[in-house]
Amino acid sequence: MELFESCVRLLEVRGVSISDITECVLFLQRKFLPDLSFKEAEDSVMAVLKKREVQHVLITGIELDRRAQGHLLLDKELQRMLESDASLYGVDEVLAYGICNLYGSIALTNFGYIDHEKPGIIGKLNDIHDGSCNTFLDDIVGAIAASAASRLAHQKGENSK
Repeated sequence: MELFESCVRLLEVRGVSISDITECVLFLQRKFLPDLSFKEAEDSVMAVLKKREVQHVLITGIELDRRAQGHLLLDKELQRMLESDASLYGVDEVLAYGICNLYGSIALTNFGYIDHEKPGIIGKLNDIHDGSCNTFLDDIVGAIAASAASRLAHQKGENSK
């Protein structure tokens, strides 16, 4: 539980709340689960965040963002790519896929959609140009939301049979 709490704190320090991620889940599921409550969506976000693999991706991605933000990367080309969130640098998405892969193809397609649309906190993280680096964080948040939405889709689909 200690790693989970550390991850929630890391998100908060980087400007992301559980509510922010929950809003992204609601964005993804609004059309498919119109009666989905905020609490159900939030519970799903929390369940995703409690998975050790998700926590590992989160702390790794945030640490890379923090190092790039502090100009602490030794490789100057990597520093440049992370600072600018270079469009052809896809490692941030690949790391996020690790989260989605835990929740199946719906999570992957949700991630592609949310990464393209950039609703809520994802767009805010992506558009910050104040010296902050969120190259990994915006994709990780999107993957958490996509996975929580997938988790709900699987639960609700099973319950409706």
